[in-house]
Amino acid sequence: MIDFGRRGGSPPPADLYRISLVHISGLWSLGRQWAEDVEVRTPQLIAWAKRPVEALRQRIFAGRPRPAEDHDESQSELTAFLRSCRRIFWALAAFSGMSNLLMLTGSFFMLQVYDRVLPGRSIPTLIALMVLATVLYLFQGGLDLVRNRISARVGRYFDERLSLRIFDALVRLPLKTRADGDGLQPVRDLDQVRSFLSSGGPTALFDLPWMPIYLGVCFLFHFWIGVTALAGALVLVGITLLTETRTRGPAKASSRLAVSRTALVIEGRRNAEVLQAMGMRQQAAFRWRDVNAKYLAAHERASDVANGLGGASKIFRSILQSLVLAVGAVLVINQESTAGIIIAGSILTARALAPVEMAIANWKGFVAARQSGKRLDHLLKLLPHEEERLALPTPAESLSVEHLYVGAPNSERPTLSEVSFQLRSGQAVGIIGPSGSGKSTLARALVGVWPCIRGRIRLDNAALDHWSSDALGKHIGYLPQDVELFDGSIAMNIARFDPQATAAAVLEASHAAGAHDLILSLPDGYSTKIGEGGLALSAGQRQRIGLARAFYGKPFLVVLDEPSSNLDAEGEEALTEAIMNVRRRGGIVAIVAHRPKALEGVDHVLCLGEGRVQSFGKREEVLKKVLRNPVPLKVVDAHGGGR
Repeated sequence: MIDFGRRGGSPPPADLYRISLVHISGLWSLGRQWAEDVEVRTPQLIAWAKRPVEALRQRIFAGRPRPAEDHDESQSELTAFLRSCRRIFWALAAFSGMSNLLMLTGSFFMLQVYDRVLPGRSIPTLIALMVLATVLYLFQGGLDLVRNRISARVGRYFDERLSLRIFDALVRLPLKTRADGDGLQPVRDLDQVRSFLSSGGPTALFDLPWMPIYLGVCFLFHFWIGVTALAGALVLVGITLLTETRTRGPAKASSRLAVSRTALVIEGRRNAEVLQAMGMRQQAAFRWRDVNAKYLAAHERASDVANGLGGASKIFRSILQSLVLAVGAVLVINQESTAGIIIAGSILTARALAPVEMAIANWKGFVAARQSGKRLDHLLKLLPHEEERLALPTPAESLSVEHLYVGAPNSERPTLSEVSFQLRSGQAVGIIGPSGSGKSTLARALVGVWPCIRGRIRLDNAALDHWSSDALGKHIGYLPQDVELFDGSIAMNIARFDPQATAAAVLEASHAAGAHDLILSLPDGYSTKIGEGGLALSAGQRQRIGLARAFYGKPFLVVLDEPSSNLDAEGEEALTEAIMNVRRRGGIVAIVAHRPKALEGVDHVLCLGEGRVQSFGKREEVLKKVLRNPVPLKVVDAHGGGR
């Protein structure tokens, strides 16, 4: 270290102070401008990091087959994201390195004060050291600011890159397998990983590799100071490993019970009328209390372990810092070291062990983010990104079902077996049968919601799996048994939230469903806000609007699952007319029905029983067979009487 003053002599010229102040002002302006520039350029830095190494690979592997891992469809999308951020992580590592080097400022400042300033009684030297230390501290603060802001933007980049995939997988998950809990765990996992990336957790991990360097400097001060610091580091590393092993189980249990706890709340909210009318609120509250108690116990165990070991690490660090002072005092007494070494060694030891303590403090978030990342990785592998398929012509001729076997998602047992029939343009089929015969299963299979175990469903000789879901949806109208509407206006629901929908198309669909006058009778007409799930509408009104949504865009295939269950006589007449309109324009209709009135618009009937086709043909012929044999089907008339 340069001694700017002469021991016991006069201070340096006044010009030195003026020059120092000018330099400090210039460095501060430069540092502030640099920090602002980095903040502005952070999105550009992330965009630069997002550039794939595809160009380099093409140059390297030009004319040769690409490596096998490039064709690995099971490659983790999270791993691909981390690879795309390699340059950002290298930049963060560089910032962390410079910041950790500047962390030595305090130790060396104390060393110079005790070993140079105090013995020489040099005020100019103290001022110069203070000026230099202040500049270094300012640079360190700027580096930490930039590092934290880059970390926050990495978290945002992670969300922007994977949020659409997570939402798409979340919607497709119930169609693929049986989802546990409330089904929102992937969204919480996304938030958990983003929060960890934006927090100080990754920063603590980048600081850990610098611990050996700090320990090495401690050894340079004195061997026994280095040994003391090394022993303390080993103890803190042991506490970190103990934190990992002790918090893993409680953290998993807490996460699992949190899902069950939230699912019960959503279930109670959805079935509020049943709980109130049948006196089940107390039983539901007791169920939630039991699950909540288990969740609190697991959360408490995880917090107790993390907080207990974190507190132990803080206490040990305090003891260790005092121990280093004691070792330094012994060395000074024995004239093996100087007084500056005592203070500098104590500060440096604390700094050397700070990354371990920070890692322990963020370990709970790290464990939660790791578990969330594994769940997201599993979800994205289970539901890979759908590839773009070749655009097929608009179907206009036929619907054919060939030796179809269909089962519920994630079930190998078929609900339907060996179902085959064919319809031409302008025809309609009524699907009848007793409860549990597979009518709704067939309806879901016809629109591509439930997968086919075996067999094919074709539109104009093109199997449904040859279409992308977006392209197929334009040619299909579907009214499920339980009609669900979305939060928004009636017009938006009818238009399927298509941003390019026209008023003429919405009005045409509502007229086709016979719902135009009904909608106009509402307070705000087509602009009426129906609320989440259509709670502001009656069941019959929701069904009529859902029917209009099914007819939007003149789809070729219209599948209606018990569309008249909540309709009055006027609604049933409108339904029959809507089916006839689809047939007149050359479409195909499949309608699941229990009432004979709903079958007036069809010309074919398919009778199911025990998951198999009992009869298929013209409506009059099949109904005559069915009515002679009441075992497979009980036809209920419009007044509730059976025949």
